[in-house]
Amino acid sequence: MTEQRARRTDPHRRERIVEATVECIAEHGVAGTSHRRVAQLADVPLGSMTYHFAGMDELLREAFTTFARRIEAAFAERLGQGGADEVLDAVVDLVHVDLQRSRAEHVLTYELYTLAARRPEFREITQSWMHASREVLGRVFDPVTARRLDAYVEGAALHIALDPDPQPREQTRTALRLLAGR
Repeated sequence: MTEQRARRTDPHRRERIVEATVECIAEHGVAGTSHRRVAQLADVPLGSMTYHFAGMDELLREAFTTFARRIEAAFAERLGQGGADEVLDAVVDLVHVDLQRSRAEHVLTYELYTLAARRPEFREITQSWMHASREVLGRVFDPVTARRLDAYVEGAALHIALDPDPQPREQTRTALRLLAGR
């Protein structure tokens, strides 16, 4: 009789691969993300990559979806409940604190936008993200205002992240109030 080799049980391997992909994109961009690099970061055999994911596109979709869901949850948590004035104050914090939390999140966001701009199959992730943001804002504002505020959040966060002299919180608050008709 031959002995069977013991199989290593690793029930969280797929999730580790996805997390390592998010980390790899943040560090090296989409262009610098490879199966080999991700496997090394996840501490898994290279063969695990093709076992768990059909290809790089599937892996990127999963990683960006995971990242977008985290941002959506943080957005919903930050905005919580309250009236229009409380939500607008929370949006100011979102723009100046939450969305400025890390360089890695900026890179991930802009890498996703670039990929979605080039490849329509990735737009469903950004569309879902926008829909979730508008839905949260829609608890307090009409759909047109929610869309307007959501677009401003994206643009203001980008400007604050990249401008050497970013606008102060009070300017953000004023712009949000104007957009909300308050």
